[in-house]
Formats: sequence, structure tokens, C-alpha cells
Amino acid sequence: MKIDGNNIRPGNVIEHQDGLWVAVKTQHTQPGKGGAYLQVELKNLRDGRKLNERFRASEKVEQVRLEQTEYSYLFENAGMYTFMNQETYEQIEISGDLIGDQAVFLQDGMEVTIESYEESPLGVKLPQNVILEVVETEPVVKGQTAASSNKPAMMENGSRVMVPPFVNTGDKIVVNTEECTYVERAK
Repeated sequence: MKIDGNNIRPGNVIEHQDGLWVAVKTQHTQPGKGGAYLQVELKNLRDGRKLNERFRASEKVEQVRLEQTEYSYLFENAGMYTFMNQETYEQIEISGDLIGDQAVFLQDGMEVTIESYEESPLGVKLPQNVILEVVETEPVVKGQTAASSNKPAMMENGSRVMVPPFVNTGDKIVVNTEECTYVERAK
């Protein structure tokens, strides 16, 4: 679908320079001399390159709609992650490079959303929060207040998360998968 260059919004995926790009930031600029334009920071969906482009209202760009399909995580083998489609039971393998740092949060049977374009996977969206058990952390020191600085904790999946002083080894906590941060104690 073609849209005007000044209608690009953050999150839109466009076809530009023979690639798929997602708009990260947009800024409307109207210089004193010349016509107004939209300054757009783009990120390539395939290789992560960044690009700054100017689009005028008279320019047309191709907006792309990505397919979003629910999959279940099955297993990892030699850096390749296998997922199963919830409806058709088809299995696909995705490289760990496409998942990035969030791969450490994948758990057996976890439901994820895989975004694809023309049957080619572009990204994996994990649930925003996961529940993990703390396997190692420093003990509580008497006299520390809850407002003091956080302490490092090793989680069951091998990730390190900064947690409040009251969290102990064996506690289950909620961790944000996007930022790898403590959210709250698990209920």
C-alpha cells in the first residue's frame, strides 16, 4: 500500500532501497527556506543497519504489512531454534541471530509471535514478562533499606538481573524480557 512520505509513523514498516525498514523515530521539519519534510530514522529488519532519510509529502513509499503468527517454542540445536505453528503444527527453524539477546528467556512450550514477510521470518516477539527462579544472589544485610541499590542475581536460565535486597535464592520473580530487568515477585 502506497502512502505519502509525510505519513510515516514510528513502527511502520516500509520498502526502501530494496529492503524492509522499520521507522524508529520521526520528526517533522519545516526549514525557513524550502518545503517541509519528515526526518525518519529507519532500521533494517534483516541486518539491523540504521539509516536517516528525509521524505517529502510529494514522495510515495510502499508500506508493508507483516504477517504475525503464533508459534510454540520447542528446542534449540546448534544455534537454530525450532518453533511449531499452533494451528497447522508445521515446524520452522530460526537462527539465534534473528532472536538476539532475548533467546535466553525462551522456555519449553512458550508461546511467541513470529513476524514474517512473504514466508520469510523477520523477528520473534516473546511475552513481555517471564517468571524465573533466582539460583544465586547475595544474602540480605541487616540495616539495608528497601530503597538502597539493587544487587546482582543469577537466574535459572543463566541471565543476570539486578534485584532488590529483599530477594533471596530460591525466590521466583517476574523479569521483563525486553530490558532484562526485575519487575516484581511472582505471585
